[in-house]
Amino acid sequence: MRACAGPSLGAAMMEGLDDGPDFLSEEDRGLKAINVDLQSDAALQVDISDALSERDKVKFTVHTKSSLPNFKQNEFSVVRQHEEFIWLHDSFVENEDYAGYIIPPAPPRPDFDASREKLQKLGEGEGSMTKEEFTKMKQELEAYVIFFFFLFVMRMHEVFLCRVATSFLRKDLNFHLSVRGKNKKEKLEDFFKNMVKSADGVIVSGVKDVDDFFEHERTFLLEYHNRVKDASAKSDRMTRSHKSAADDYNRIGSSLYALGTQDSTDICKFFLKVSELFDKTRKIEARVSADEDLKLSDLLKYYLRESQAAKDLLYRRSRSLVDYENANKALDKARAKNKDVLQAETSQQLCCQKFEKISESAKQELIDFKTRRVAAFRKNLVELAELELKHAKGNLQLLQNCLAVLNGDT
Repeated sequence: MRACAGPSLGAAMMEGLDDGPDFLSEEDRGLKAINVDLQSDAALQVDISDALSERDKVKFTVHTKSSLPNFKQNEFSVVRQHEEFIWLHDSFVENEDYAGYIIPPAPPRPDFDASREKLQKLGEGEGSMTKEEFTKMKQELEAYVIFFFFLFVMRMHEVFLCRVATSFLRKDLNFHLSVRGKNKKEKLEDFFKNMVKSADGVIVSGVKDVDDFFEHERTFLLEYHNRVKDASAKSDRMTRSHKSAADDYNRIGSSLYALGTQDSTDICKFFLKVSELFDKTRKIEARVSADEDLKLSDLLKYYLRESQAAKDLLYRRSRSLVDYENANKALDKARAKNKDVLQAETSQQLCCQKFEKISESAKQELIDFKTRRVAAFRKNLVELAELELKHAKGNLQLLQNCLAVLNGDT
C-alpha cells in the first residue's frame, strides 16, 4: 500500500496552475499530509488518480491494482461520484457484522459554495484596487481555491478508500461490485434513522457501563471530540489569518511598486526595493498558510470525523448492552409467568453473544485508534514545526538582505 500517497493531482486539474503562487513544495504535494498509519499490502492498492468537476458534482477516477484471485484484471480504473462513497460507507455502518469496528469516516461533501463566495467577495472589492493588484490577487485566489479544494476533496476520498482496502472491509462485496448512489427512499429512511438515533442516544447515554475500560473510553472520547472540534475551528482561523496577511502584503507591495515606478529618484528606488521585499514575504506567508492547512487543519478535520466514528462504535455497543439487559428482564418475567421461556432464553443468549462479540472487537479497535492518532499527530506536528522554522529563517534572511541593500544604496 502506498499509504494514500498516490498521484498529487490529475493532469487536467493541474493545468494552468503552474503560473500561480508556489503554495507547496514538491515533497508536500500529494496525499500524504493525513497520516492514517496504513499497513503495507501489495495485494490490493487503491488510489484516486484524477478528479473532474462538472457543475455541482465531482467525479473521481479510482485506480486499483490487485493480485487477488477474485479480480478479473490486475489493474483497472472506474469513475465514482461522492454520493457513491457515502452509500458505501453507510452500507458498512448498517451491517451488523461490523458493529464492533470503527468504520472509516465518510469523506466530506465537496464545498462549492465556499469557493464561489471567496471569488465573489474579491469581485466586490475590485473597485478599491488597482488593475494589477486585482489581477494578481484573482490569480492567486483561483489557484489557491482550485488547488486546495481538489487536493482536500481527493485526499479525503482516497484516505477513505485506502482505509477500507487495508482493513477487513475489503472483503465486503459492496466494496467490489455494488457501489451506487442513494435513491430518494433511502435518503428519507436515513432522515428517520437519524431522528431515532438522536432520541435513542439520550437513553443509551444514561446507561452505566459494566466495563471500566469502555466507561473511561466513552468519557475520554466525548472530551477528545469536543477538543479536536475546537482546535479545528481555531486552526482554520489561523490559516485564514496567514492568508489575509499574505493578501495585505500583496496590496502594500503593489502600492509601493506603483509609487516606485513614477520616477527615478532615490525615494522611488527605495519604494521598489521595499516592494520586492513585500512580494517575497507574501509568498512565504502564503506557504505558511498552506503548510498549516495541510499538516494541521486537514489532520484535525480527519480525526474529528474518526473520533465521531469511534463514538458511534461505543453507541452501538451501549445499544447492544441495553438490548442484553432488556433480554435478561424479559427472561425473568417469562420464568416468573412460566410462559415463552424457551423463546426468551434464545433471545437472551443471542443478545449476550452479540454484546460479547462487539465488546471483544471494540476494545482492540479503540486501542488501535489511540495508537494511530498519536502517531499521526506526532508525525504531522513535528513536520509542521520544521516547516515553520524553515519559513521563519526565510523571512529573517529576506529582511537582512533587504536592509543590506538599502544600507548600501544610502
